[in-house]
Amino acid sequence: MLLLRTVFSFLLLGVALLGRPLAARASEVLIPMDEAQKEHLKAYGMAYWLLGKQVEVDWLLNYRGGSFACPNMPGVEQELAVRGVTYQVISDAQYNGVLAQIAEPNANMDVMKLEKAPKIAVYTPKGKQPWDDAVTLVLTYAEIPYEEIYDDEVLDGKLPKYDWLHLHHEDFTGQYGKFYASYRNRPWYQQQQRDAEAAAKRHGFGKVAQMKASVVTKMQEFVAGGGFLFAMCSATDTYDIALAGLGLDMVESMYDGDPADPTAQSKLNFNRTLAFKDFTLVRDPYQYEYSNIDMQPYERGVGEDNDYFSLFTFSAKYDPVPTMLTQNHTKTVKGFMGQTTAFRKSLVKSDVLVMGENKASGEVRYMHGELGKGTWTFYGGHDPEDYQHLVEEEPTDLSLHPNSPGYRLILNNILFPAAKKKKQKT
Repeated sequence: MLLLRTVFSFLLLGVALLGRPLAARASEVLIPMDEAQKEHLKAYGMAYWLLGKQVEVDWLLNYRGGSFACPNMPGVEQELAVRGVTYQVISDAQYNGVLAQIAEPNANMDVMKLEKAPKIAVYTPKGKQPWDDAVTLVLTYAEIPYEEIYDDEVLDGKLPKYDWLHLHHEDFTGQYGKFYASYRNRPWYQQQQRDAEAAAKRHGFGKVAQMKASVVTKMQEFVAGGGFLFAMCSATDTYDIALAGLGLDMVESMYDGDPADPTAQSKLNFNRTLAFKDFTLVRDPYQYEYSNIDMQPYERGVGEDNDYFSLFTFSAKYDPVPTMLTQNHTKTVKGFMGQTTAFRKSLVKSDVLVMGENKASGEVRYMHGELGKGTWTFYGGHDPEDYQHLVEEEPTDLSLHPNSPGYRLILNNILFPAAKKKKQKT
């Protein structure tokens, strides 16, 4: 009788650990995400591919850099080989050992079940230039499908179709990226302005800035209703500036045909914003900056050779969300510039979760927050593998950077919505 109880207890442990019967997992595929992995970025695409095939994926938080595991089903090894992703086939007994190691109370590790491939939208103009966006570059490289939407789709109420929304390096203030001083004679700039004005007219707005204000309001509703929002570079600060300035004229005549409200600064409402408070607008239309949210080069005290930021370490068992978003094979990430590079820490709201910062410079590089039923993540800089990616430069070739820690942070956010919700422990 004692022997039977022991065997029965072992079987129950197996079911509890694995989430499905032992017989269904004769062997397991482990995709390591530490330095042993040859293709970190494509590994995320593999995880997404599995989810699309209705195969549940285990995300092993803090285990070998945030590894993935799945049952060794027909076709899995072939797909891994085609993508060049490093993997190991291990027995169910070996995988039980991994799970037991992760479950140890003192181990800062946990298992997150990924269940369903999120539907991804990228908010980006149809005439986007190739230097514009790191997220579309990495999604394409990782072979993760996405749909492009822009103002028409947002204003027509299409956002609820999607789980995850990325904001291309947009200027939500209606100042066309503040490129007027340097690029106003470029054909692409002039076309961008014509397209934006035509869209505003189609939707009954007299000005582009008014249309963008309505767009950010719709996006705010998307997040509050349970959506996941991710933004980089100028889409971060201009999003909050547009929210704070709803109903105000903050732009000068070359952008909308009439002068800005000289008292706009005093009328900003910081209660509406996601991340930032008490910021000061940059009113000069010829200055390539929107506000003092963004740290300036002369303030930062770093250059290309020593620009790094550190990722925070969170409790995997008690704080699974930030732990997922900071999975990496290193805790120190090479910095990179953008129109908005780094967020001034003194202007970040107290309820925002900082996940990456350069403490010495007083700047935040990566942060996260909640709104209603949804969440948002802001990531400073333009291209994690091009320190100062300039307008009209060629796009980055990610085949030269398959293990990029900076790009991994983007892809953590892609898989985050696939996670099975757990009860909060804190």
